[in-house]
Amino acid sequence: MDFLLGAEDDDNRDQRRTRGSGRRGNRRRRKRRNRGGFIAPLLAFIILAGIIGGGGYFGYQWISGALVPDDFAGQGKGEVVIEIKEGQNASDVAQELERQGVVASARAFTNAITNAGKSDSLQPGQYTMRKGMSAANAVTLLDSGNRMLVQVTIKEGLRLSDMLTQLAKKTGKPGKDFVAAAKKTGGLDLPSYAKGKLEGYAFPATYEFQPKTTPAEILATMVERYKQAADKVGLVDGAKRLGHTPHEIITIASIIQAEAGRQEDMPKIARVIYNRLNREPPMTLSMDSTVMYALGKYGTYASIEETKIPSKYNTYRWPGLPPGPIANPGEHALEAALNPAKGTWLYFVAPDRKSNVTKFATTEAERQALLAEFARNEAKYQNGD
Repeated sequence: MDFLLGAEDDDNRDQRRTRGSGRRGNRRRRKRRNRGGFIAPLLAFIILAGIIGGGGYFGYQWISGALVPDDFAGQGKGEVVIEIKEGQNASDVAQELERQGVVASARAFTNAITNAGKSDSLQPGQYTMRKGMSAANAVTLLDSGNRMLVQVTIKEGLRLSDMLTQLAKKTGKPGKDFVAAAKKTGGLDLPSYAKGKLEGYAFPATYEFQPKTTPAEILATMVERYKQAADKVGLVDGAKRLGHTPHEIITIASIIQAEAGRQEDMPKIARVIYNRLNREPPMTLSMDSTVMYALGKYGTYASIEETKIPSKYNTYRWPGLPPGPIANPGEHALEAALNPAKGTWLYFVAPDRKSNVTKFATTEAERQALLAEFARNEAKYQNGD
């Protein structure tokens, strides 16, 4: 029994040893498996991190390229004319700049003009640019102060024919185009009282035109400038107050402009004109400047023979005002026509052509004295004194 029990105990011990060593073996195998299970995810994580990191780097490079568009550096070189048309915005201009090689990309220009706060300040016109310039420099050159403009100054008192010649010369456009545009007054937006004639309504001033501005557009601008001046001096109401039409006031102003040597004499010359128009019995204006206009000549002294021409502009022959203006008066002449000086003068003479001073007379005797002074001065000049 003991033997049996002992054997049984040995067997049990062997079984327990066997079971125990099995459990320990399992634990050792699980430990090895656990170590392998940790390394594999770690390796996978490292590989994934590398992929993500590499992708992030290249992604960053791609995003950076998208956020920072291509741009040239420096001032560029060469010359190219860019035109900004009416109604175009910064994006439209950016596309044109890229197309012509001024900037590297439209995006670079839109970013630069937005950063400069000038997206809404682009003005229509033509600009001289350079190819291959930075977007920031392109924004600077597209300032409205850099527009290509032709400056034209038209003096007061020019006749329309002379004005058209000067406009053609100063703009480089054909004279015949200006003559044709002046005849097609329907598109110039003249005031109704102008009777379809441009003479007197192309206002003398200094203008700036874009190179592509047409003759018709130039003349329309001058008519618009006339309207501004007419509104400023109160032409329509002033004409009504004086018992004349606006067209008659412009005609009077053109005579004042042609006859006056100095601005300060204009209101007195205006008074002489009104005194003659309102005189009883009737008195002709007898203005040499209107005769010269009819003859296509210049000057304020007409010969006796010249005062016999049949033209309606001959104010020696026909009473009242001529049919229309004889020149394009400036603002001072308009103001004088609407605000004549007070006085009884019927005559005026410039006795010394070098001084431009005008003297006034009420009686024929006073007039003759002024004419004698004029004759003496002329004789002196002819003698070389």
